[in-house]
Amino acid sequence: MSQVPPLVAVSETPLSVDEVLRAVAHPRVGGVVTFLGVVRDHDGGKDVGALDYSAHPSALTALTELVEATLRREGVVTAAAVHRKGHLEIGDLAVVLAVGAEHRGQAFDACRALIDDLKAQVPIWKHQVFADGSDEWVGTP
Repeated sequence: MSQVPPLVAVSETPLSVDEVLRAVAHPRVGGVVTFLGVVRDHDGGKDVGALDYSAHPSALTALTELVEATLRREGVVTAAAVHRKGHLEIGDLAVVLAVGAEHRGQAFDACRALIDDLKAQVPIWKHQVFADGSDEWVGTP
């Protein structure tokens, strides 16, 4: 059986959970698991004021490869992943993932692997600006 083509994007515009959920809708799907990465107001004991994401030009290709690998997992029917770049405020969505699988366990396992692999392999870097004026880069090589 063929799998539904994935929605994959690295975007400067706000992310839509509804768009991602539409992308993983399919009659064979018995369970959809989503992950929403939200900009929080603290990290490492410091207050975060805002942050900026930078993406290497290869980020979209790397993200696409991870979604395609997710689609090869047993029971997975659909998958989608979108990540923001640019300036984000507290409460903004930084990443939205969804995996649709035949059974819930497969969907949970695949979504967990997708976010873990994204964080480890996709060249998107976070620049945090703290309330005290200090800053740090996260995820840079």
